[in-house]
Amino acid sequence: MTDHLNGYVNTELHHGIATIEFFHPASNSLPGNILHSLADAIDKAGQDKQATVIVLRSAGESAFCAGASFDELIAISNEDDGKKFFLGFAMVINAIRKAPKFVIGRVQGKAVGGGVGLASACDYTMATEHASVKLSELAVGIGPFVVGPAVERKMGTSSFSQLAINATEWRSADWAKQHSLYTEIYKTSAELDEAIQRLANTLSQSNPEAMAMLKKVCWKGTEHWDTLLDERAGMSGKLVISDFTKLAIEKFKKK
Repeated sequence: MTDHLNGYVNTELHHGIATIEFFHPASNSLPGNILHSLADAIDKAGQDKQATVIVLRSAGESAFCAGASFDELIAISNEDDGKKFFLGFAMVINAIRKAPKFVIGRVQGKAVGGGVGLASACDYTMATEHASVKLSELAVGIGPFVVGPAVERKMGTSSFSQLAINATEWRSADWAKQHSLYTEIYKTSAELDEAIQRLANTLSQSNPEAMAMLKKVCWKGTEHWDTLLDERAGMSGKLVISDFTKLAIEKFKKK
């Protein structure tokens, strides 16, 4: 866990349910330290024999996740550091993919960029009607390269392309449900939490071996993602140091 000023990642285990919560004061954005802590927490929960299911959530009642930290993006000065930053997203996605337990995603509010990637990587994602989505990467001169495979796997190429190309338009939670990102949507966070608790309780009493086997089946065809997401991180790392992207991010921050 890190301190509240710089954000935190916290794991609680109750009755076989490992709940991993992340927080950052800038609308639950994801700087490098949060990404690494999040990947580590998912890895540990996946290996914890007392945990049978994982719930991934963010703190607060507003944004689920604002994506990459603009402050860190602006500070990146070379291609290697750029790749290193985006590898943080790759680590989280691959941690979810490799965990031998189902990961339930709780999306209580808006998800942007990397936040859409997190929601897509979860095995079963539930949200409120306030959880609109946007892949804003192209609007700041990059592109959703690292999170793209997770989004495309969950929603299909057509829906991923719509989000990636029209990078300034919000899509509603209902749209996200219709296009398979969300499995269920609820009016309030309280209703969402009740539904997640019901599902998590059911899964916590299911056969762990059967669930691990089923998860492998569901993720078939992604075995090459360690290499793929590494390559994609390199693409983003190269673009983030360009003058175009630096200027675009500065303009975006002023909005």
